[in-house]
Amino acid sequence: MLFCIIVKRFFMSHSKTCLNCERPTIENFCSFCGQKTDTHKITLKHFIFHDILHGVWHFEKGILFTLKQALLRPGKAALEYIAGKRIRFYNVFYLTLLLIGLNIFINHIQDQLSHYYFNTDLDPQTDSAGKSIDNFLSGNSKLILFSFIPLLAINSFIFFRKKKLNFSEHFIISGMMFLGVMTIVTISSLFYFTDYMNYTDFISGILNVAIPALIVLYLIINYYKTFSDCYTIVQNTLRVFLFITLLLLEIALLIILMIGYFTNWEYKLQLIYH
Repeated sequence: MLFCIIVKRFFMSHSKTCLNCERPTIENFCSFCGQKTDTHKITLKHFIFHDILHGVWHFEKGILFTLKQALLRPGKAALEYIAGKRIRFYNVFYLTLLLIGLNIFINHIQDQLSHYYFNTDLDPQTDSAGKSIDNFLSGNSKLILFSFIPLLAINSFIFFRKKKLNFSEHFIISGMMFLGVMTIVTISSLFYFTDYMNYTDFISGILNVAIPALIVLYLIINYYKTFSDCYTIVQNTLRVFLFITLLLLEIALLIILMIGYFTNWEYKLQLIYH
């Protein structure tokens, strides 16, 4: 008798009792653990076309949706996420880590190609500071890149207080903005492979100027849109200007401190002598 009950529960399409936690269910999902009530027999066809393909498609769909939102409307998407609309979003910080890892991989390939085509290895005897900086950046790239998110969050928390968001919520907005920045950087990094093609090596020179300008423009437009309902046009424009100015000063200061640290502050003497 017990065996018959177990078999019946296993093959039934809809169960009134959750087969995972054995609690009563009413609709399509268990209200306690979230498992679907329409359990099914596992067959080869269903396993391939549903469990594998369906799962991979929804995984990619969440990533693509989040990347699209980060590129086109990061501030508004972050506010919707804060308000509770979260099921369609892939974890922003996990996705940022994936993009950082992808960028590290792309940069490694480009370094190998540069060595092969242009013999660009640094000589430790003549450029020890540059070698130290490169080693530091490659070993701490994730930490360095993620340090920009707190900077964005602190600055927005200072200049956009009227929105009445706490620091953690500003952190979510900054994470979405930074994901958009990393998406721009990742896409643009693919175009640097044109350095190794005839008649297209000029593109990287254009990108070196265009990408930083595009990132700054991206931040200006999206921070303006995010907080436009809290301030007048003049007030919002002024606050965004101060936000970007402070951010650029902070980044410049970090770069100066890093270069100074790895050159033992001797770069000042070099500038004077030259």
